[in-house]
Amino acid sequence: MGKYQQDAAKLLELVGGKENIAAVSHCMTRMRFVLNDPALANIEAIEAIPSVKGSFTQAGQFQVIIGNTVADFYNDFTAISGIEGVSKDEAKSAAKQNQNALQRVMTALAEIFAPLIPAIITGGLILGFRNVIDSLYIFNEGTATLVQLSQFWAGVDHFLWLIGEAVFHMLPVGICWSITKKMGTNQMLGIVLGLTLVSGQLLNAYGVNADAVIPQWDFGFIQVDMIGYQAQVIPAMLAGFTLVYLERFFRKVTPAVISMIVVPFCSLLLAVMAAHFVLGPIGWTIGSWISNFVYAGITGSLRAVFGAVFGTFYAPLVITGLHHMSNAIDSQLCADFGGTMLWPMIALSNIAQGSAVLGMIYLQRKNARAQEVNIPSCISCYLGVTEPAMFGVNLKYNFPFVCAMIGSGIAGVFSVLTSSTANSIGVGGLPGILSMQPQSMGTFAIAMLIAVAVPFALTVIIGKRKNIA
Repeated sequence: MGKYQQDAAKLLELVGGKENIAAVSHCMTRMRFVLNDPALANIEAIEAIPSVKGSFTQAGQFQVIIGNTVADFYNDFTAISGIEGVSKDEAKSAAKQNQNALQRVMTALAEIFAPLIPAIITGGLILGFRNVIDSLYIFNEGTATLVQLSQFWAGVDHFLWLIGEAVFHMLPVGICWSITKKMGTNQMLGIVLGLTLVSGQLLNAYGVNADAVIPQWDFGFIQVDMIGYQAQVIPAMLAGFTLVYLERFFRKVTPAVISMIVVPFCSLLLAVMAAHFVLGPIGWTIGSWISNFVYAGITGSLRAVFGAVFGTFYAPLVITGLHHMSNAIDSQLCADFGGTMLWPMIALSNIAQGSAVLGMIYLQRKNARAQEVNIPSCISCYLGVTEPAMFGVNLKYNFPFVCAMIGSGIAGVFSVLTSSTANSIGVGGLPGILSMQPQSMGTFAIAMLIAVAVPFALTVIIGKRKNIA
């Protein structure tokens, strides 16, 4: 008999029985259910099960927090229920039945960028380190950088750009690959398409300006600019989706006997032509509009209002899934302006949610069962994973979530007023300071203190009035 057999049997009953489960899987700490009728789940009774630390619904999945022993619980659950588990990707696919059209779009966008985030974070950390050694004049009474004083560090700086360039200049390759992977088409064609967007034959996107001499393909009756799309997000996404739907079309209409030749040739050729002749320029324009609009909001006369609104309401966006669009906007800001002032506010929002949980840890310091959820949720939130904190603690009591929003809003205002800028998307919690540009590290550290102190203090004050223990 498994250790969690009784709790697993109870959970099976309370989610509506075997017939109400469309799919089940697990991640590091949570059971993930796709329920045919989510209303049948008895949430209050489920959270009273001894092994359960909390529950929440996100992206069409009902998630039950178990903790680090979730794998053992999952094994007992599948044995009791007789349900064969599925992978997380299969569960996400099944969960679409519980999502509206907008949620499906946001989920697709998230799944496209998710595989790219580790590389982007790494690239951001590398750029941050390079800025410290080649841009901070802190030696010889403020007249020299470490690179200028040491050939070793100059070599390190030069070598690390190999990785930084691969991450950011070649980003369209990763986007096109990820789109084809997500949509189930040929991934190698996606890689080749991405490479055609950043080829060395083209004028580098970073060199496109009013004085640039732009080479052209001359077809006699028409000339097309040979411009690369290094670090461009929208052109790569448009090209990637075009390739996907072209491949699906040709695979559908082409006889199987010649499909191996016709499908990849026609799909890739037409996708590359569309990318450079039409979609690239359109995508570049759209991306510029979006980044210019956001940049104007962050740097304009109303930047304090922008910071307050975005900082306050980013956390509710996470609940809806709309926050996933920020990855594309951040990447576009980095491409157009050499950094992003949007992402620091996202990191501050994560920190604020963790700080509200820290307040709950203090309030419930004598409640051992509550601490089983509070402590790991706080740690994961400070390291950039907010869902356990938000859904397992803050939204459960409501007021900590609001306290975190207030603290995040104040920190966001300070962040934009001081022009705190990150090199790129980073780790969305306390380690986020490592992705900041050197001149912004000090101001961002102060913003972090605000995001820690304000939610913690408000949560403790209100919690004491509510007699939370």
